[in-house]
Amino acid sequence: MALHEMKDPRSADSDVDVFTSPMSGQVLPKYRMPEDHTPAEVVYSLLRNELLLDGNAAQNLATFCTTWSDDEVRRLMDVCLDKNMIDKDEYPQTAEIEARCVNILADLWNAPAGTSATGCSTTGSSEAAMLGGLALKWRWRARRRAEGKPADRPNLVCGPVQICWDKFARYFDVELRQVPLEPGATGLRPHQLAASVDENTIGVVAILGVTFTCDYEPVAEIAAELDRIQAEHGWDIPVHVDAASGGFVAPFLHPDVVWDFRLPRVASVNTSGHKYGLAPLGVGWIVWRTADLLPEELVFRVDYLGGNMPTFALNFSRPGGEIIAQYYLFLRLGRGGYRRVQQACADTARYLAARIAELGPFTLLYDGRDALPAVSYTLTDPAGAGFTLYDLSDRLRMRGWQVPSYPLPADRDATVIQRVLIRHGVTRDQIALLVEDMRRAVDHLTAAGPGAPADTGTRHPGFHH
Repeated sequence: MALHEMKDPRSADSDVDVFTSPMSGQVLPKYRMPEDHTPAEVVYSLLRNELLLDGNAAQNLATFCTTWSDDEVRRLMDVCLDKNMIDKDEYPQTAEIEARCVNILADLWNAPAGTSATGCSTTGSSEAAMLGGLALKWRWRARRRAEGKPADRPNLVCGPVQICWDKFARYFDVELRQVPLEPGATGLRPHQLAASVDENTIGVVAILGVTFTCDYEPVAEIAAELDRIQAEHGWDIPVHVDAASGGFVAPFLHPDVVWDFRLPRVASVNTSGHKYGLAPLGVGWIVWRTADLLPEELVFRVDYLGGNMPTFALNFSRPGGEIIAQYYLFLRLGRGGYRRVQQACADTARYLAARIAELGPFTLLYDGRDALPAVSYTLTDPAGAGFTLYDLSDRLRMRGWQVPSYPLPADRDATVIQRVLIRHGVTRDQIALLVEDMRRAVDHLTAAGPGAPADTGTRHPGFHH
């Protein structure tokens, strides 16, 4: 007969419920590490409970970032948990897969045949944008010095850009000339360039998917205007396309829109893999139309299987899983799959636009057609509506929806708008529920009166995507 030994009921293994553990009976340490360990399941459960206080990612209609991934992506991310992708000689296959992704993007963005487009992965489109800006500055400076001219006053011209470009200008000592919005405009217009560029302009940033309104700036027309300026003044000013979101939308939904390397003046393009590229958070990409557009002095070289691997990045150690996930998505979806995903999002955006137009108090600024799968709108009569869009955001937040309200950039900052992004995983049914919640919120706010000061300039937007 087998013998069995009774266990000490006071032992740690006897905890049958994580909420009766010693740690669950106290406020979690916030400023000092605990003196001893706690069972893993207890810490996991307590932290998971605390994370429930975050918003529901599926209802976050403010963010461009991927909030849904399939199980295979999660499994591949787990396989790569211990891979530091910067170690090219240690993880050569991850480096090879990164190179494949760069080649796929160069082809997707119509890099000239027979040339050597080059690029790399980054932590996101913000880092990619900064790398593109650095290349612009270095090339401009080298040209100025070769001509025997001063190179101490570089400037970069753009319209309503994302905050990463303000960071680039401040961190790398470049004057940012942000062109104000004209009445009725939502982005940079080509005829505005002549008053902003000069011989010290390192480049013009064109946005494929303006953060504030989600439409495209006219990249081809911007390039044509720079051609005209060069013919008149001799200034050869390159274009960098910030395609953080549009780089994975336009090729599939708007193939006839010419914005990429089909335009000789486009020197580089950045994008977010973790936005409409559908990859999980933590990956961006930048590609230069030819290798010579990336100055050699910006490139560092590390040993790679006895050879040499060039790298260009602002950081060093970072995980490789997001790169593998991006390649997985390229293989799994293909061009047809990406087209279907983005088309489904665009169709849902147009459905939302039509429903918002029916609600009454709103005027659409962008209806989800011809650019990103999104909708932006404003109050038709802000003074007479009886509520502000900030009130509406607050009311929707009670139902879990995160819908941002914010002013447009200068010189249209008196106009407050809302924006709803449709991403992979945001379903038609969810949007139908959102519209019904908007209807109820508008009815409540109209009947109850405003819950915030009428002067919206005293309220600050709570979203920064």
